[in-house]
Amino acid sequence: MTTTTDLPLLFLGQGADPASELGVQCPGELPPASDPDLVARAAAAKAALGDRVFVLGHHYQRDEVIQFADVTGDSFKLARDAAARPEAPYIVFCGVHFMAESADILTGDDQRVILPDLAAGCSMADMATFDQVEECWDVLTDLGIADRVVPVTYMNSSADIKAFVGRRDGVVCTSSNAERALGWAFERGEQVLFLPDQHLGRNTAVLEMGLSLEDCVVYNPHRPNGGLTDEQLRGAKMILWKGHCSVHGRFSKASVDEVRERVPGVNVLVHPECRHEVVTAADLVGSTEYIIKALDAAEPGSSWAIGTELNLVKRLAAAHPDKNVMFLDKTVCFCSTMNRIDLPHLVWTLEALVRGEVPNQITVDPETARHAKAALDRMLALP
Repeated sequence: MTTTTDLPLLFLGQGADPASELGVQCPGELPPASDPDLVARAAAAKAALGDRVFVLGHHYQRDEVIQFADVTGDSFKLARDAAARPEAPYIVFCGVHFMAESADILTGDDQRVILPDLAAGCSMADMATFDQVEECWDVLTDLGIADRVVPVTYMNSSADIKAFVGRRDGVVCTSSNAERALGWAFERGEQVLFLPDQHLGRNTAVLEMGLSLEDCVVYNPHRPNGGLTDEQLRGAKMILWKGHCSVHGRFSKASVDEVRERVPGVNVLVHPECRHEVVTAADLVGSTEYIIKALDAAEPGSSWAIGTELNLVKRLAAAHPDKNVMFLDKTVCFCSTMNRIDLPHLVWTLEALVRGEVPNQITVDPETARHAKAALDRMLALP
């Protein structure tokens, strides 16, 4: 029996799906990764562009790319840094698609935001599409509870989802201000629809807001009614979207137990996108910026098992040779889509800009950008 699917099956590097968050076609000829002159070519192109280009590097990027970043940070910090450089006509965002969208929303109309590889997406952001979220809202409306539900979306979501939230008087949050965003939401409604990362929503609600696990339900967009009864939807304080980070979601309680047995006195520090059982077993929990600051302040000679993306953990280990810094899981795992931004793509992008070409520009349509910015502005106004 033959089955059909709504999803296009695309070979990597061949074709694109205009209805999806990202494409996979890379126009032009990439320099080979074996080219020994890549570093020199990137440096020369960046120097030729001067102040006309501003390169942003997310913490999870490869070292070979980070060395050319003018600033490094998490997704929202980088978007704000881009907005603070209105004199730079070209913003090269070494991150993933939703980050470049946020930068386009926050920067001026005369600035061009460029993603070196359009296939650098985010599996978490892809887990909540606009149509799915609209269908969920219809379910809540038919139940008669939509008017008491406040939508909150994590920064790691597409511009369409941020705009959906903005249209319905909701707010965007980051991993560092999720508690404040949820507090804001519960002042305005009785329930929260939290998109798209169930783990950040659950961990914040239970560990920081004092809610119980029973107050949380998980809405599965691939099942009728989200796989929930009407009573479950009506009674939940937190309606969590069934989404997760493919990197942080891989850590397990067994990972924590194993490293504690192997490394006496180890400090376990994890990101709040990790599963609830991992977060509750850890010593410290916090955003990417929190993790970096915790390592900076740590005592020399202390041991740290870090539950976040491997590029960052490796960079922290190199920056703190006086501390024993290790990856939480024995099986290493990079963010595969973030790692699509490599030196050949960066060289290709910068050299195209030198020639006056603007490749892979990320543009959010004005109506979507207006509503998404409203949700972002509400976040910026949080106390």
